[in-house]
Amino acid sequence: MGEIKVSPDYNWFRSTVPLKKIIVDDDDSKIWSLYDAGPRSIRCPLIFLPPVSGTADVFFRQILALTGWGYRVIALQYPVYWDHLEFCDGFRKLLDHLQLDKVHLFGASLGGFLAQKFAEYTHKSPRVHSLILCNSFSDTSIFNQTWTANSFWLMPAFMLKKILLGNFSSGPVDPMMANAIDFMVDRLESLGQSELASRLTLNCQNSYVEPHKIRDIPVTIMDVFDQSALSTEAKEEMYKLYPNARRAHLKTGGNFPYLCRSAEVNLYVQIHLLQFHGTKYAAIDPSMVSAEELEVQKGNLSISQEEQ
Repeated sequence: MGEIKVSPDYNWFRSTVPLKKIIVDDDDSKIWSLYDAGPRSIRCPLIFLPPVSGTADVFFRQILALTGWGYRVIALQYPVYWDHLEFCDGFRKLLDHLQLDKVHLFGASLGGFLAQKFAEYTHKSPRVHSLILCNSFSDTSIFNQTWTANSFWLMPAFMLKKILLGNFSSGPVDPMMANAIDFMVDRLESLGQSELASRLTLNCQNSYVEPHKIRDIPVTIMDVFDQSALSTEAKEEMYKLYPNARRAHLKTGGNFPYLCRSAEVNLYVQIHLLQFHGTKYAAIDPSMVSAEELEVQKGNLSISQEEQ
């Protein structure tokens, strides 16, 4: 099983951090699953949104590390929604249920696109204080599947899984990346037909981000220099869309750097959130802030990157 290969910490995580299930829509079948860890006194936590093939627990390394440093972290798994507006409305209701006025969002791939759409959706009454976009995109047309988006609901689960597996790295990778891929395959297997079909629909139906609606939100763009499902053109489009964004580049990490390069990803997350320390939008318990420790970690990051 992928979970054993990825880390023995995973089983410990599953046994110590409870998975909550919340219904906020009139439709009882729409269940949000989430892990909410860290100090409840924090009113502007960091929320993680997974990619098409991911579940809430793909961010277990971030939850363990960041909560240990004093951050409040929520990792989500969204229910079946078939269009972006429906998702945004459901997510807004979830934040209302959790009594969270503003949040920081970390979105991986589709999660990053949905994070941007939610920021756009709530721009008149902002709910998103900042964005970290990991291997993400701003326009679904890059996948050249907008014409098939309306037919995913008809396809059997095995066919949908085959489509997704085609985006996973197939060449030689290092052991940590291989374990991350195994883990994501395992998570993919746990998703049902309607979950997969709806996520692929959200990923491919014709839509793009309107940057003028979210230009005042601090953004960090996180991407990898090695092989991933994201094209160079898609990355360049993101840089153009957010010219003032901070950039967090990882030399390697493939599609799932939060699993196989978690130390670097976690440090970039800390650096992003550092700008909000001491404000009411801090995602960390003030008593846990250690600027000295972060400086040491920044030094370690630059050393490790030079060695790669």
